Amino acid sequence: MPCLDTPLWLHRTAFALLIALGLAGCAQGEATVSPFSEPTRADASALGRDPVLLVATTRKSLGAREPFFGTDRGGLSFAEARLSPPGRGIGGQVSSVVNGDWAVLGVGGGVSAEPARAFAQAANGRDVLLYVHGFNETFGSAARSAGQLSHSLAFQGRTALFTWPSGGKLFDYAYDRESALWSRDGFVEALRALVANPTVGRIHIVAHSMGAFLTLEGLRELRDSADVSARIGSVVFASPDVDIDAFEQTVSKLGPLSRRMTLIIDPGDRALAVSARIAGGVARAGAADRSRLEALGVRVADTSGRGWSMLRHDLFLSDSEVTQVVRRAMDRGGA
Repeated sequence: MPCLDTPLWLHRTAFALLIALGLAGCAQGEATVSPFSEPTRADASALGRDPVLLVATTRKSLGAREPFFGTDRGGLSFAEARLSPPGRGIGGQVSSVVNGDWAVLGVGGGVSAEPARAFAQAANGRDVLLYVHGFNETFGSAARSAGQLSHSLAFQGRTALFTWPSGGKLFDYAYDRESALWSRDGFVEALRALVANPTVGRIHIVAHSMGAFLTLEGLRELRDSADVSARIGSVVFASPDVDIDAFEQTVSKLGPLSRRMTLIIDPGDRALAVSARIAGGVARAGAADRSRLEALGVRVADTSGRGWSMLRHDLFLSDSEVTQVVRRAMDRGGA
């Protein structure tokens, strides 16, 4: 029941805001992936040839049946998710958007006493693309986004997903933010294990929306590790849902690692506008003034005026030219 002292219009406004935020889920409901950003050839990426996604997660396992991992919090675990291949040709790509070809077919890997080590060993001898999803994501939607991103980039290394226990519902913004922060230790453990594996090549991190908040918190904890700075090739924050003041404070303490960072921003991002209102009017880094961000030494790509996304919150997936911003960041970081 609403508080009797609270005006009805305020409850309606809050409801509308939460609905807007719910629409910002990366892959919930309507498809967010443009068919024009995915290569036609199924073998264009390593994941297209062998669609096995490495998964490190702080979600509680639900066993061998879909959805495999739920919304509750659990200890860090490792799994390998087998995905369906992307559609072939233009017809197949359109079908992929409508039917979601990047589905999770199954999850294996079993229980490991050392999940972070198992996660890192599975990436032996390869560069790694580590995707960290944002608000309002199920395990399945996060896995589909990771698959789409890797294939759109024609990435030739191992693709990995760090998935944290998002509630996957319209009204779970607060739960998601707390879950992201709670997952920091698991993220740090998984990233530290990747860095410690001498056979792993460059580690490229792409974090979307609230996933950028989690990633930034983890990098802050690892900021004194010379190995982390040396092994990470690039860090891309796509539409980061991070308080701009907190973002400035943290990035200023990351030293050389900040120069590996690229931000994809859009002052017209409607989802981040809602997030800023919930946060008391404080701007989010993904919609902040470009010059303010560049003063921190990070690269900034402003996507104003690009793409067809209604909320303008997922252009790194839905617009091929914005996807190439990620590709260029990884190319710079691979040297």
